[in-house]
Amino acid sequence: MTKPEWRETEKRDPQYDGIEDWETVEILTALAAGQAKAISAVMDATAPLAKAVDAAAARLKGSKGRIVYAGAGTSGRLAILDGVELTPTFGWPPERCVFLFAGGMAGLQKAVEGAEDDRDAAQRDVYAESVGPDDVVLGLAASGTTPYTRTVLQAARSNGALTIALANNPNAPMLDDAEHGILLQTGAEVLAGSTRLGAGTSQKAALNLFSTALMARLNKIHRGYMIDVLTTNDKLVARAERMVVDLTGCALEEAQTALKRCDYHVKSAVLVVSGCEPEEAQQLLDAHEGHLGRALAAIRPEQNGYT
Repeated sequence: MTKPEWRETEKRDPQYDGIEDWETVEILTALAAGQAKAISAVMDATAPLAKAVDAAAARLKGSKGRIVYAGAGTSGRLAILDGVELTPTFGWPPERCVFLFAGGMAGLQKAVEGAEDDRDAAQRDVYAESVGPDDVVLGLAASGTTPYTRTVLQAARSNGALTIALANNPNAPMLDDAEHGILLQTGAEVLAGSTRLGAGTSQKAALNLFSTALMARLNKIHRGYMIDVLTTNDKLVARAERMVVDLTGCALEEAQTALKRCDYHVKSAVLVVSGCEPEEAQQLLDAHEGHLGRALAAIRPEQNGYT
């Protein structure tokens, strides 16, 4: 009798045979090694990730386009985790972030039977969200075969959206569904088929890299700072104050005054400390697509390397 063909992420690695009887520290060491292997897979994928970032930035810059995350199960949950952080971290407008999750939001806590196989639901979700040419769609699936996610990518691409796929199996068909198919080759899991482990770690890391680099390309990072952070609590207000002090050399009191005048918008406060009025600061930022370095160069070019 012929054995079934297993995907890499579903294979059993014989070196972990009997792992349940190992010493606890040995189990943990094996699991940690699997995580390190996952990060190595992401390092191997930085070149295609960079191409996807640049394409996404070109699509989103100067438009009202959205970042659309699509997935099922662990992959979908990781996608949502990445997306919900974009607003507090980078000030990304929440209306410009869309989540398409197999089974809907109810599936976040409890698996919905057959949801990941529902191609019709995927078609309906793409239609309901009017996914189109201005949008960037990221689809994630460890197997690279999930019908829901594949259908989202196919439908979105046919509507003119930029599509990016992350999968963990070589030759996964989902990699061909998108314009940018990115393989994160993590291989067999320590616990066979448990893609929440190595595959999940690689996807989370790849999403971290992708969204952070994308926000850098969209001028939401300045000299290593999250310059568009939303000051929604005391900790973040203090962070904003430190940024203004560090970037301008002003006293804390001056930074606090500038932030208050600018509704706690850090970029504007930096420009105000540098001699602008709040309205002028916003005009400068608008003229330079939110790039703080170039806005500063416009008022003090001798101190900046931007042209």
